[in-house]
Amino acid sequence: MNGSFNGQKVVISGASRGIGRAIARSFLKQGATVIGVYAGNEVAAEKMRLECQDVGDRLRLSRCDISDPAQVAELFQAIEEEFSSIDVLVNNAGIRRDKLMALMDIEDWQQVINVNLTGTFLMAKHAVLLMLKQKYGRIINITSPAASLGFQGQTNYSASKAGQMGLTRSLAKETARKKITVNCVAPGFIDTDFLDGLDENQVVEYKKMVPMRRFGRAEEVAAAVLFLASADAAYITGSLLNVNGGL
Repeated sequence: MNGSFNGQKVVISGASRGIGRAIARSFLKQGATVIGVYAGNEVAAEKMRLECQDVGDRLRLSRCDISDPAQVAELFQAIEEEFSSIDVLVNNAGIRRDKLMALMDIEDWQQVINVNLTGTFLMAKHAVLLMLKQKYGRIINITSPAASLGFQGQTNYSASKAGQMGLTRSLAKETARKKITVNCVAPGFIDTDFLDGLDENQVVEYKKMVPMRRFGRAEEVAAAVLFLASADAAYITGSLLNVNGGL
């Protein structure tokens, strides 16, 4: 797949850490220009800039709250002015605010829905408008097994991820005739800082749940995303690709 994304413009949310960072680096290795979006962690963004100095101006990092309609509109206006259109959108940004539902504050519910689901809607809405100009595009939404399995203390997170899957299926039908595909990748337990806060007992128990008895690597998720974004996946849309070790 070396160089298979030469000249393509790829927008990735949550691009400065974890799975998003691995996805961004993988696209950069394949020749793409990456517009990496991050919420506000300047330390992580600067670290990524330093790590990717060799790609020159093919990495652009933009700070944006994807749950804010005005900020997302401003982001895509700048992208359109510079690049006219984009080829790939990866909706990767996501947050957790875990708590039993009976004890969950409305703020914890709303914030997770706003970032994970409304953020996906806003990013995809603007991306589709740009992709329609060239009648081509790839949208990949990063969801979770929590959407179908459910996990204790994650009613807000599970609901947001199930919503992403419904959005994906509907949008795929709306855009198929324009050669814009829309798919989901559902990573299982991936060894990133997104799992920070788990105690040792939880780690042991979660690994027992996975038939492969290990957590995945962010690069393994990135490989699935690159496949769905490639020309080889032209007839795949409205689908879910699990990367979860058999969970």
